[in-house]
Amino acid sequence: MIPWKLLDLARTPGNGEELQLYQRDTEFSIKAGNYELMNSRIHGSEDALAELGCQKIANHPRARVLIGGLGMGYTLRSALDRLEVKAQLVVAELVPGVVRWNRTFLAELAGSPLNDNRVTVHEADVAQMIKLAQSDYNAILMDVDNGPQALTRKANDWLYSLEGLNAAFSALRPKGVLAVWSPGPDAAFSKRLRQAGFELDEFRVPARGRGVGKGGGHHIIWTAMRN
Repeated sequence: MIPWKLLDLARTPGNGEELQLYQRDTEFSIKAGNYELMNSRIHGSEDALAELGCQKIANHPRARVLIGGLGMGYTLRSALDRLEVKAQLVVAELVPGVVRWNRTFLAELAGSPLNDNRVTVHEADVAQMIKLAQSDYNAILMDVDNGPQALTRKANDWLYSLEGLNAAFSALRPKGVLAVWSPGPDAAFSKRLRQAGFELDEFRVPARGRGVGKGGGHHIIWTAMRN
C-alpha cells in the first residue's frame, strides 16, 4: 500500500489548531489531529451543498453568493458551474494555509476555481462577514468546522446559534437561501433555523456523490429560504 505523505501544515488563527495536508498517490486528505476533515475522494456532499444551495438562484443574472469555508474547492467549483457569467462568488476562508493549498497542491482537483474572475477570496472569518452584511447575498453556502458541532474552533458555534442564524437571515436578500453542510442530522439545529424565520428543507446526500462507487455514508444539507 502506498503510504501517506505529509505535504504541509497550517494553523487556525486564534486557537492555533494545527491542520495537516497529506497525499497518497492522487488522493489528498486534510486532518485536524487524528480526525479527517475532508478527503479528495469523498466530496459528493460538498458538490451537493452548492447544487442545492444555488438551485433557486441559478438563473439570477447577477447572483451574489458567500461561501463559508474553501475546503478543497469542490463547493466553489460546483457553484461556479451552476451560476451565470456575471455572478459574484465571495469565499471566506479563515486559514491562510488552506487558501495557499488551493492555489498549489490542490489546485487541479476542482479545476482551479480560484482562477475564475467571478471569485473573490477573503482570508477572514465568515462570521464577521455575515455580521457586517445587510441583504447582500442571494445565497450563503456554509461548510465551516464540521457543521453545527464545531470541531476545531469553539468560536464557530456562533454561526449555528440562533443569533448567528438571525444574522444570516439579515445578510440574505428576499428569497435568498442559506445552505448548510453537516456530517449528520441535528434536530435542534433544524428547530433554530425555523425559529430564525427560515422555510426549511433537509436533504440526505451521499458523501461520495451519485454514481461514485459504494460506501462513504451520507451527510446532511439544509436549505433554508428567507421568505
